Amino acid sequence: MSPAAVDLNLRECFRTIARDRPTADVREIGGVSIASAGAEFQMFNAAFLGSPIVGGAAELERRIATASVHFRARAQSWALWLGEGHLDRAARRAARTAASRYGLRLSTELPGMVAPSLAPARRKLPPFVLRRVGDAATRLAFCDIGSACFHVPVRWFREIFLIDAVWHGDFRGYVAYAGGEPVATAATLPAAGVVGIYNVATLPLQRGKGYGEAILREALSDTTAATGLTASILQATPDGFSLYAHMGYRAVTSVQVFVSS
Repeated sequence: MSPAAVDLNLRECFRTIARDRPTADVREIGGVSIASAGAEFQMFNAAFLGSPIVGGAAELERRIATASVHFRARAQSWALWLGEGHLDRAARRAARTAASRYGLRLSTELPGMVAPSLAPARRKLPPFVLRRVGDAATRLAFCDIGSACFHVPVRWFREIFLIDAVWHGDFRGYVAYAGGEPVATAATLPAAGVVGIYNVATLPLQRGKGYGEAILREALSDTTAATGLTASILQATPDGFSLYAHMGYRAVTSVQVFVSS
């Protein structure tokens, strides 16, 4: 499976989430793919490379400048998502310096992982009730768990994920309930021939019980049943990397995320 699938699915995920919002800005300009929700949560005012960089540091800097001018004209904070597979060697070396020239700092670097199929579970996973996100209760649970696990204000998550239109397209959200209470989330997006796995999160007091693995497996199974796609991709946090490796994922690329100051 090509590392490009990680970049393409990720970009489409952001485009899908942004597209139906009244403040949406989804366009291609000068080799840059804009997928902006026009949100307070700057990660969702995103810029990606629209095609691979083959001209080294100078070409990368030109594209960052294009994105910077675009967002500055709108007085929006924003994030630049750079997939390693879209950068030639010179551009990779220059990425951090080039980004800093436009007021961007490195926020995180995530391994991009792929799995043609999942390995069998190595332990018995806990029982839970899986619910698709759609109604007000599941949307609120999805936001509250995401806020707690990704350490961002809950209003930021709600600004993005309480909107009804997000849940009526290809982006699917799931909430795991145990004892009648929401404990974990996951989301999927089929694109570029794979299922993208996103927003895997478990409440801190429920970690270590297997809910994260369990909901990922069930979310992927449900999306596979609907689409026929079995291969999946994700971007791993440090906490999740070893679990994903045991599940059959392997790192094939990395994604750097730069945010405006």
